Amino acid sequence: MRKFFLIPLIFAALMGCGGSDSKTEAPKTVDITKDPAYQDGLVLESKNDCKTCHAIDVKITGPAFREIANKYAGMPDTIVSHLANKVISGGSGVWGEIPMLPHAGLSKADAEAIVRYILLLKK
Repeated sequence: MRKFFLIPLIFAALMGCGGSDSKTEAPKTVDITKDPAYQDGLVLESKNDCKTCHAIDVKITGPAFREIANKYAGMPDTIVSHLANKVISGGSGVWGEIPMLPHAGLSKADAEAIVRYILLLKK
């Protein structure tokens, strides 16, 4: 009688462990260009002078957008407001001694949209 219960138990344990199925799915990539935050931020970024000092993957005068995104990845949502304030007021020291000029004419909402766009560029 014990064998009767033991065999299905062993079979169930083996099935639960899974197998070495050679068909592993590739991780799904998300197309960030479809994200409204990406689209809004890209439009605003292109209307402002961001590209004078920044590029997506290359350091110009300021850090690459992707480098910024990677540095702040995983931070709380409050980082968007903090970084938007830095865009508006300017500053130096975080990325070196070359200061980022203030963008006082940029609204807080637009600065936040640009920051959200940049943060989506993380790898």
